[in-house]
Amino acid sequence: MPHIVNFRLFLPFHTLKTKTKALPFSTLVDILCSHLHQSNGSVENSLSMVKPKLDSQSIIQVLNTCPPQLGVRFFVWAGFQSGYRHSSYMYTKASNLLRIHHNPQIIRDVIESYEAEGSLVTVNMFREVLKLCKEARLADMALWVLRKMEDTFNLHADTVMYNLVIRLCCKKGDIETALKLTSEMSSNDLCPDLITYMAIVEGFSNAGRSEEAYSVLKVMRLHGCSPNLVILSAILDGFCRSGSMERALELLDEMEKGGVCTPNVVTYTSVIQSFCKRGQWKEALDILDRMKAFGCHANHVTVFTLVESLCAGGHVEQAYGLFDKFVVEHGVSYGDFYSSLVISLMRIKKLEEAVKLFKEMLAGDARLDTLASSLLLKELCMKDRILDGFYLLEAIENKGCLSSIDSDIYSILLIGLCQRSHLKEATKLAKIMLKKSVLLRPPHKYAAIDILIKSGEKDLVNQLTGIHKKEL
Repeated sequence: MPHIVNFRLFLPFHTLKTKTKALPFSTLVDILCSHLHQSNGSVENSLSMVKPKLDSQSIIQVLNTCPPQLGVRFFVWAGFQSGYRHSSYMYTKASNLLRIHHNPQIIRDVIESYEAEGSLVTVNMFREVLKLCKEARLADMALWVLRKMEDTFNLHADTVMYNLVIRLCCKKGDIETALKLTSEMSSNDLCPDLITYMAIVEGFSNAGRSEEAYSVLKVMRLHGCSPNLVILSAILDGFCRSGSMERALELLDEMEKGGVCTPNVVTYTSVIQSFCKRGQWKEALDILDRMKAFGCHANHVTVFTLVESLCAGGHVEQAYGLFDKFVVEHGVSYGDFYSSLVISLMRIKKLEEAVKLFKEMLAGDARLDTLASSLLLKELCMKDRILDGFYLLEAIENKGCLSSIDSDIYSILLIGLCQRSHLKEATKLAKIMLKKSVLLRPPHKYAAIDILIKSGEKDLVNQLTGIHKKEL
């Protein structure tokens, strides 16, 4: 039986009267820290006297000022206070601030302090502790916490808590422990769900045990849990990664005929990618045709997967030849197809061909891809072709179809133009930056400003630096 600690008052009466009101930020943090450090007995009882209106910033400030063990206890307590719940970001932040991954003993110390003090501990508190273990990727500690809550505190974990520990064990590669926990759930009248089975499937697949991952489907159906597309796709991906392409195609056939969990573009693209990695382009193209016959259309990821693989394998002409298959048959846009080609050509060091193709896109009706534009401009800068980069950027801007080229590229081009005395082009670029509210980035900022001022563009500089002031 858990014990309730003695409840003691730590604040004078006039302070208690205002506790339920919203306190100033610094005052709230100071009061919480004071109760953490001065509590005689239960930290949780002392904190609960404050009845604070918590937010993420005040919690972070408290964590920054207290020792790790107290920090964990405070964080756990805060997680189920009225009007506040931790976000996923907060678990990450707390784990990093308290360095839980580097010092897992903190978790053990906290649980043992609950036991030593005879604290009233709830399932919610253990759930918060387990979530910190999850964030710090502490499989062994999470398992210890699960056992401790049952053996020492006589509390029973729910499905969510079991799933958390099972997933951690699977990610660690300890599949056998994960399977034991799954069986244990059934013994405790808890039903393994899709999340449970997904963790097991991923564990088997990551360990290269793809047939055992497939066998999970039978277990699921016996327990009345129907596999969904995510689980089937994970098993199929496991077959692909282990090189069992024949089994992957058999499962794909099952999915196509099953009628419930039919394959989607991600499923087909995964198989195409696996064939491409093995240089089996004919088989990859067969899957593309099979995909079309099933009524599923390729997306930009499918396009890039095939185009990039063919180019890397020295089959550039064959990559160009996929235009009709993707654009006409699958309805992929001109821009997506040719952008994939531009990036693929750059990756095999065919920069001139990539630039030529990109200019043809600019002259036509293709909608330009932001990633391809940014990568091409960056490559020209790296090759010290600053003027070429500027004229290409100017043409892109004149086309008026892009809004999010990497802002660093503008700064690199501007300082490059200034250093090479291309002041006319530098002024044009500065005006483009001003129009688009693009910030000058260090380390290029001050050198570019000096050169522009010396060239008589002080007003332009004032406007550019004004953008910075507005952003601050």
